Formats: sequence, C-alpha cells, structure tokens
Amino acid sequence: MTRSLTLLPRSLSFRRPSSARFYSLTTSLALVTPLLAALMAGFLYPVARLVALSFSGGTLSHYRRIFTEPLHLEVLFSTIEVAFIVTVASLLLGFPVAYLMAQLGKGLAMAVTACVFIPLWTSVLIRSYAWVVLLQRNGIINTLLVDTGPTEGPLKLIYTQGAVILAMTHVLMPFMILPIYSTLRALPPDYVRAARNLGAGPVRAFVAVTLPLSLPGVFAGSVMCFVLALGFYITPALVGGPNSMLMATLIGQQTTVLLDWPFAAALSTVLLAVTLLFVLMFRRTLSLSKGLNSVY
Repeated sequence: MTRSLTLLPRSLSFRRPSSARFYSLTTSLALVTPLLAALMAGFLYPVARLVALSFSGGTLSHYRRIFTEPLHLEVLFSTIEVAFIVTVASLLLGFPVAYLMAQLGKGLAMAVTACVFIPLWTSVLIRSYAWVVLLQRNGIINTLLVDTGPTEGPLKLIYTQGAVILAMTHVLMPFMILPIYSTLRALPPDYVRAARNLGAGPVRAFVAVTLPLSLPGVFAGSVMCFVLALGFYITPALVGGPNSMLMATLIGQQTTVLLDWPFAAALSTVLLAVTLLFVLMFRRTLSLSKGLNSVY
C-alpha cells in the first residue's frame, strides 16, 4: 500500500490545505485603493503637471530650445558621462567589499555592514560638505601635500569634475554594496565547492560560478547608482561649484535664479525620459544575461 502511494502522480498526491487567505474582488479593491490614491497624489499627478507645464503655450519651443542650443545637450551628455563613471567606480570599489562581507563570519560581517550603513545614516549634505573640507585650497589634503613636500603649493582639488565624481562615488557606494552583498549571501556555498572539487582554482571558480550568479545584485546596484547619479543635486552643487554643471544644477538654476519654470519642466521631462530609457536598457540586459546563463 505504501509503495502504491509513492507511485501516484504528483498532481494526485495528498497536500495540506493552503493557509493563504483569498479575498473577494471588492475587498481587494478596498485594500489597494489607499495605495493607488497615494501613488496618484504623490507621483502620477505631479509628473503629469510637470509634463503639461513643459508644453506651456501649446508648442514645443522649450524642447526645441534644449536640442538646438549646444549648452543644454552638453550638460545632458556630461550628466550621463558622470553618472556612468560613478556607477563603474562604485562597482569596482563596492564589489570587493560586498564579496568580503559575504565571506566573513557573522560577527565580522555585521561589523563591516555597520560601517557600510553608517554613511547612510548621515545626511548627504554633511557628507558632501566633508569633501569640501578635505579638498579645499587650505584643506586637509592640500595641507598634508605642502607640509610633506610633494607639492610646493596647494593643488586645485575642489570645484572640478574629478572632485564631483569622487564625492558622488563615496555617497552612492552603499547603494551598490548592499544589493551585491544580499545576492552573494544567498548563494549556496555548494556551487563553489563543487567547482573546486572538479579542478577549478579559486579564480576560475569565482569567474565561472560566483560572478555570473551575482549579476542580479550587480544590475540592481548599478541601476540604483546610475539613476540616483543622474538626478544628484547637493553634491555637484557643493563640490563642483559653477565649473561642474549637471542637469540637476541646471534645472535648479532655471527655477531659482531665472524663474523659467516651463523650461525647467522641459529639462526635467527630458531627464525623466533618459532615466526611464536607461532603466529599460538595464532590464533588457538583465533578461539577456539570465537567458545566456540558462543556456549553460
């Protein structure tokens, strides 16, 4: 009798009743309505008003101005370039930290995780101003360089594109580390152990097993860093100054200095469209990566 039960198809085997609760359509709509109302009031309505404001006057004059004046396209391309460099730098610096956190024991991993979380608990304004203190003409770094002898006078470290990239990488790196750490921590160690037993060295096991399986975390961290870098305002304004104009600072200038709200809305709409385009590209790349991994 026992043997005959084991030969039953999976669909005919006895299962415990599910403990999940099923709601009627009316109850489900009532539960989701507050969330939809908050989404409409806090996101969809402001974005719709923003897009409508960009078409002020019923013409495309503001968008035509963006794509005909070289300065605005230059700022847009510079923003994308800075966001890309910051994302790559965050990945190169953050992946080893996340990998180390995943390999450490529970106590040490918690200590390293706390070091990653502490910057997130500090205001972005404070962290950006700290870089101003470090990089300014009479700051700590220039003082050390002059006192120890490598340079005769202070270097121009502040208000440069390099300073903006350095400060933004420092601010956004935790958003790269945490998704990668979460993915690496969830990987079963049996995969790497099996690769080592089959003759693969540590580097080959990492390249063939750990790195491909960590790609979902890499893509998630890259999307967050890139999207946040596209719209960063405080750090470029403090560290970059007028010499480092990004889209966020240009939009702020149009709203607070020139009071040209329709043109600022057009700039914001273009930045939003570029952000959505890159997010879709990241999702497409991730789906292709999953497809390639499934082949092997």
